[in-house]
Amino acid sequence: MLDAFSKAVVAADSAGGFVGGADLEALKGFVADGNKRLDAVNFIASNASCIVTDAVAGIVCESPGLTAPGGGVYTNRKMAACLRDGEIVLRYVCYAVLSGDSSVLADRCLNGLKETYAALGVPTGNTGRAVGIMKAAAVAFVTNTASQRKESVTSGDCSSLAAEVGSYFDAVGSAIS
Repeated sequence: MLDAFSKAVVAADSAGGFVGGADLEALKGFVADGNKRLDAVNFIASNASCIVTDAVAGIVCESPGLTAPGGGVYTNRKMAACLRDGEIVLRYVCYAVLSGDSSVLADRCLNGLKETYAALGVPTGNTGRAVGIMKAAAVAFVTNTASQRKESVTSGDCSSLAAEVGSYFDAVGSAIS
């Protein structure tokens, strides 16, 4: 699990050189966008409960059978576990955004996730849909387009950061399906 700086140093060291050129420019850009990253993580983390609750409510509305006996979120325990798992995913996405590297997400959250859900009988289609809803909400917070939740943000274009955040959710979706 490496942050953007450690990753650049390890790559340069394995090549027997110094950090420079394109790697150094990428690190400069990472530092320049630091406040945007912090704002993005703050918005996602401070709205995590809403993001996850909206995602779970969305899949329940789309698939009412989930709350019926035998459904994926039928009991309170299963619903609580679903909400907890969504918040865990968001937490690791935030770690990845802060570090600028998805390895923490892959190592600590996604490794074995599909197998765990399969063993528990959790429908992966609905789980993937919930991740998609969380992705849309998180990207809306990063770009400050979330309806009725405007925040004061660091000025500048956040499209590349929003794409990065989206790619982390795409990795979660791929790991589940």
